[in-house]
Amino acid sequence: MQYEPVIGLEVHVQLNTNSKIFCSCSTKFGAGANSQTCPVCLGLPGVLPVLNEEALKKAILAGIALNCSISKYSKFDRKNYFYPDLPKAYQISQFDRPICYNGFIDITTENYNKKIGVTRLHLEEDAGKLIHSDVSNSNKSYVDYNRTGMPLAEIVSEPDMRSSEEAYAYLQNLKSIMKYLEVSDCNMEEGSLRCDVNISLRESSDHKFGEKVEIKNLNSFKAVKAAIDFEIKRQGRLLNNGEKIIQETRLWDADKNETFSMRSKEEAHDYRYFPDPDLPPIRIEESYINEIKASLPELPAQKKERFITEYCLTDYDAGILTTTKQLAGFFESAVKSGANAKKASNWILSELLAHVEDTEKMDSCPVKPSQLAKLIELIDDNTISGKIAKTVFSTMLETGNDPDAIVEEKQLKQVTDLSSIEKLVDEVIRNNQQSVDDYKSGKEKALKFLVGQIMKESRGKANPQIVNELLVKKLS
Repeated sequence: MQYEPVIGLEVHVQLNTNSKIFCSCSTKFGAGANSQTCPVCLGLPGVLPVLNEEALKKAILAGIALNCSISKYSKFDRKNYFYPDLPKAYQISQFDRPICYNGFIDITTENYNKKIGVTRLHLEEDAGKLIHSDVSNSNKSYVDYNRTGMPLAEIVSEPDMRSSEEAYAYLQNLKSIMKYLEVSDCNMEEGSLRCDVNISLRESSDHKFGEKVEIKNLNSFKAVKAAIDFEIKRQGRLLNNGEKIIQETRLWDADKNETFSMRSKEEAHDYRYFPDPDLPPIRIEESYINEIKASLPELPAQKKERFITEYCLTDYDAGILTTTKQLAGFFESAVKSGANAKKASNWILSELLAHVEDTEKMDSCPVKPSQLAKLIELIDDNTISGKIAKTVFSTMLETGNDPDAIVEEKQLKQVTDLSSIEKLVDEVIRNNQQSVDDYKSGKEKALKFLVGQIMKESRGKANPQIVNELLVKKLS
């Protein structure tokens, strides 16, 4: 039987404020365990939380970018549950009055575009981190409360996704938007972006949702995609065997590439939400929202469309160039330095990206945008050939030197002098009589061979166009 997957994602984005959401403790990653804590984030008696306005601003900015409505009235609630990494035995979150709601994200897969709804974006504090002993036969676990109180924006999607490809595209787009906004570094290895998946199956003709399974412990987009694909197969197999899907929380085992049960519905928490009595409601004026809206940068989709219309790039090329803000900036800087947009795009996509591992670190790339523009200029004015340019580019990557200096130092200037090239052509014709005869008998490949020999004799410096014209003229 054919089943349709119904997928929704809950994404936690850690906002990159300097201090935590309700206290002044540092949010810097990598400090010694429990060194960035205070009575407020540890939940000691008699303390009062105070909302970090920067976290509020960044949440609203993210909400605007996700096409959400912004609540004029919002509040914080206590989400009650016990876990060792939650010192207060409750988490300050938002229940029925989230800061942002009813948004959407546009995604593009290989074959189509689609709009994915965003149910809500709400603010909350993060919990601490449990560290389990790696000593064999040890049952000890430790708690690091440095992460407690970190500001999180939880972004909950509508169950609009129908495949792992759509979920992957959604996450990629969401991450790109957050990084363009500079509200988070979205580093999954450091826990700055975490994702839970909700998935159920239903018959293709059915409009009712099936039993939902939640998958946690997903630390990469690749893992999200693999876990969804596995779960679709697992649930489909159970349904085909006449078995019921149990509503439960499952974890992802990256080593075995499979999910396993963590807890069933019967073990689910009753969070007993109620308004936090220590935090006043948030009332937001329209002028405050408009002020934040005015700071909204050009987002990836907008930049991509502008690159297509303004620079006449293909949809694919514009999509690659706008994957990160830094790569898009490198391209535009090269164009502003005088490079032809299409040629700059080709060089970046075919040559530069082959050597750049992280496009978010374009500032550390040995080749600067102005140098790429200069290299393209040297090709355009026939100072060097396209083939020689690749050699120059390799040297630029190794040394960071300017292309004209490299050309001068290595004597790579293209030979355009007719008499010099004519001597080479005559010599190659004289030494390759068989190829000359082959060409005259209609074998076009022979001409390419003769051109190659001339270029070899000139060490690649002869102008290819002049070589071709002279050779054809002399062989006619």
